[in-house]
Amino acid sequence: MPQQAPSGDAPAPHHTSTAERGSFAVARCSCGWTGPARRSRERARTDAVSHTSPLTERR
Repeated sequence: MPQQAPSGDAPAPHHTSTAERGSFAVARCSCGWTGPARRSRERARTDAVSHTSPLTERR
């Protein structure tokens, strides 16, 4: 569960990246979120973008 900033402070920005685990790629975020392992690096990048999109709910 993402940590909430103290009232009055802006929430910390999410910084995403992808990491390799053997033949799989995983999306990660500075908030602690980790996406599912994907064989497609492009799909892992899409997971990261959808996590940071303001239109999607945080997981």
